[in-house]
Amino acid sequence: MPLSMPLSVAAGEHREQALIRHLGHAGLIPLVGLALLVWLVTPDLQPWVALALAAYAALIASFLGGIHWGIGWSQMARGPDGKVHFIWGVLPSLLAWPGLVMPPYAGLAWLGLVLIICYLVDRKLYPPAGLAVWLKLRFRLSAIASLSCFIGAGAL
Repeated sequence: MPLSMPLSVAAGEHREQALIRHLGHAGLIPLVGLALLVWLVTPDLQPWVALALAAYAALIASFLGGIHWGIGWSQMARGPDGKVHFIWGVLPSLLAWPGLVMPPYAGLAWLGLVLIICYLVDRKLYPPAGLAVWLKLRFRLSAIASLSCFIGAGAL
């Protein structure tokens, strides 16, 4: 099914890679927007905005773990190497969950750290799975996502 919107494709990049890059950047919109909004709203609305930011950050951490289940299934077809991906795949959700029940200033800081941890683990696990090409994008997305959490925490 062809895309109806033109994508800017970088030199040497396939159309599918451009789509993934654009979707990754679009996924940052709620994080960046809510991080800024928590600074701009009245104090009575800050808890709601902070909760929305924390919930989205936790959702992203869970998504990052879920990617490893896909990698694990792919690797299981070739042998038992996928086990580490299944084990790691559940940990981001478990690590992110406390960030939702902590006070927002602490929870957002914790979630920023969880997103950094997810990136650091991916730096180790992506290359053996043949996914090293995605680490540059993962770094950019993780840096902005984590920074959004820290900026949001700073407003509280």
